[in-house]
Amino acid sequence: MRLRTPLALLGAALLVLVGPPLLNTGSGSDTGTQIPGLRFMVPNSPGGGYDITARTAAKNAEDAGLTRNIEVFNLPGAGGTVGLTRLVGEHGNGRLAMSMGLGVVGAVHTNKAPRTLAETTPIARLTEEQDIVVVSKNSRYKTLQDLLAAWKAAPGKLPVGGGSSPGGPDHLAPMLMAQAAGIAPKSVNYIPFDGGGELLASILGDKVAFGVSGVGEYLDQIKAGELRVLAVTGAKRVPGVDAPTLREAGLDTEFTNWRGIVAPPGLTDTERDKLVTLVTELHDSPQWRESLKKNGWNDAFLPGEKFGAFLGEQDQRVADVLKELGL
Repeated sequence: MRLRTPLALLGAALLVLVGPPLLNTGSGSDTGTQIPGLRFMVPNSPGGGYDITARTAAKNAEDAGLTRNIEVFNLPGAGGTVGLTRLVGEHGNGRLAMSMGLGVVGAVHTNKAPRTLAETTPIARLTEEQDIVVVSKNSRYKTLQDLLAAWKAAPGKLPVGGGSSPGGPDHLAPMLMAQAAGIAPKSVNYIPFDGGGELLASILGDKVAFGVSGVGEYLDQIKAGELRVLAVTGAKRVPGVDAPTLREAGLDTEFTNWRGIVAPPGLTDTERDKLVTLVTELHDSPQWRESLKKNGWNDAFLPGEKFGAFLGEQDQRVADVLKELGL
């Protein structure tokens, strides 16, 4: 994460695997990517960013012939820290991995979680993704300027929905927006949802004034005209999304989210290396490259110990940002 103008977080990241191969374009047995009985945990509800990335990666792994018969399952709760606690409790289990990202880093702080990411085995950071500021097609806010005028007039009366707990990306992005707009972050009425899937219904029903979520989570609804994107949070516009950046719309800040994979503690070197090899082969596959393009994800691959160092940096940065924002 890098802090910018006045503040912003950068990162990137996620994911991996699953299922019987449909097209044998790779050789899992030759590359050592076959892990019989592998289970992949998604620590939030179906339809969220971790879930979409995991299931996309699962199909890609099937098509690339890297591994087979992997179970993907959801274990939501407390911003991903329920899943994190379960993962750490599976000490020495080389057949379990968990998708995660900046949201879990933040939730560890704000939920005072009993387990931390420092206790896990880092496998890889895979993707970086912009957040979007989004409203329903029926919203009275046609532009970000319309929204900001109403938000500044009564910040506490405009509920802001996000698919992560306080401290996560969908929380930090509107807080940074508020700070850049001259709104006290403590006055923002933020409503957390357990993933973008749960948030979507409230945006469509105008139960929140606006939502903040990953761009890849709502592409179908955007294309169908059900959602209106007021801005994207990164440094550049997103291809295929008709919306300005925050800076183009007048807010001097930017923000991106990341996602990655961790495994339980206590793995042998062989077990850890096999998981890293599997994710590396997935990252290098044409199927994954196509999914990056389709979902608006940026490639930000960082394997093994390098990802572990990045996690330590992110943990400290999130703590510093929450303190600076008075949160």
